[in-house]
Amino acid sequence: MSYRLLCKVVGLLVLLIAVSLLVCEIYGFFADAPARVHSRDYALLRSFGVTLAAGAGLLWFGRGSGREILRKEAIAIVGLGWLLCAAAGALPFLFCTPGLDPAAAFFESVSGFTTTGSTAIVDLTQFPRSILLWRAMTQWLGGMGILVLFVALLSSLGVGSKALFRHESTAQIGYGFHSRIRQTAMGLWSLYTALTAVCVAGLVAFGMPFYDALLHSFTAISTGGFSPRNESLMYYRNAGIEFWICIFMFLGGTNFLLMVRALRRDSEGVRKEEEFRAYFGIVVVATAAVALDLMIRQGLPFFHSLRWSSFQVISILTTTGFVSADFDLWPKLSQAILVLLMFVGGCSGSTAGGVKVGRIVVFLKTTVQQLMNSFRPNHVIPVRLNGNVLEESQKTAALFFIALTGAIVVVGTLLIALLEPNLSLVSSFTSVAATLFNIGPGLGAVGATQNYGFFSSPSHLVFSLLMLLGRLEYFALLVLLLPSLWKRY
Repeated sequence: MSYRLLCKVVGLLVLLIAVSLLVCEIYGFFADAPARVHSRDYALLRSFGVTLAAGAGLLWFGRGSGREILRKEAIAIVGLGWLLCAAAGALPFLFCTPGLDPAAAFFESVSGFTTTGSTAIVDLTQFPRSILLWRAMTQWLGGMGILVLFVALLSSLGVGSKALFRHESTAQIGYGFHSRIRQTAMGLWSLYTALTAVCVAGLVAFGMPFYDALLHSFTAISTGGFSPRNESLMYYRNAGIEFWICIFMFLGGTNFLLMVRALRRDSEGVRKEEEFRAYFGIVVVATAAVALDLMIRQGLPFFHSLRWSSFQVISILTTTGFVSADFDLWPKLSQAILVLLMFVGGCSGSTAGGVKVGRIVVFLKTTVQQLMNSFRPNHVIPVRLNGNVLEESQKTAALFFIALTGAIVVVGTLLIALLEPNLSLVSSFTSVAATLFNIGPGLGAVGATQNYGFFSSPSHLVFSLLMLLGRLEYFALLVLLLPSLWKRY
């Protein structure tokens, strides 16, 4: 392990965050209301200074490390890089007026970079527009991945670039990475940026102000869910805006490599993609079930039921967390469906969180295989995905991930119940699920119209750890706790 090389790469990553902070400060200087110019606390500028100094210091310590990154160093860079970026991203929330306490500021930053959307801010109207822009930008940077952007920008990462890409972004089972990984990363970021621009244009056309459209586009395609409005999308009461946002949340939950294939007119590859078919089917079935439940139990008209059910199903399944209706008031069946969708998440290789549809498909196929083998033990029944036979290691990895997810949810719920004794079990459980799966809203005290501002500092730190574990899919962060493992890697 070359610690100088580690400091050099992480230092460059911190400098990337510093540049992003400076962009938001420049916007704030020109765009904040004139009455507030003289009372500005320059939180972003001060954060830029601290981050710039930290990045420069790490670069200075890492001088002279000229060799390429190895896989073991790439794993450490992913975990440490995300922790340092979250710490740097917390500075504006700590320095601004009104500000957050250190644990809440870190929570807000982690929620941004992991595209969770849970917030410790009680009233967004008290914060400058530049801070809210930074808040949305953290989700946009974290959606496709700050290290994927890093791979796209730098050509000197060597063999470690593939490890950086693989450990930060979720690679779909059956997809191999292109040998020219930097070009792949650039292609993904180009598509991501283009979709963001199209989303902005559509929202403006539907009547949303440009500033709001930009921030909502940042957080829709990244499936993050931060809104500059306390009421989220309920503020606008506009069916066209909700429809347009639905399209980009759905695309954000789709495998971006599959979208690249579609743009290249690889119809055969797209047609064979079982994960996307399952993803689309879940959206259709869940939307129909919730809409029917709303019509029968609450007597809502067909159009309103379909409008609210489709939006919330896509928002929760893709782990975006935007809210167009208070689903805490919905029937229990609809709430139960939304909770189940929290666990599923979007597709592999998307910006969404959750277990991922691909793993659910593998789990169900393996379950069927085991049931059939129990009756025909001597018969070989292969498990296929996209026409390819899955190896035992692939099935084991998917099953282990699901089992580990269940264990983390249980431990997390027990921890929150211990730290917050007055919180209901439903609120404790769904707050853990909403943060681990990078969704944002849960049920009860953390429901559609609530926030996480009332939690204690220890709880905010637990949630921050859960969000990082969910975004990095456990291993890139847990491996930091086992130095003997990555020293031998």
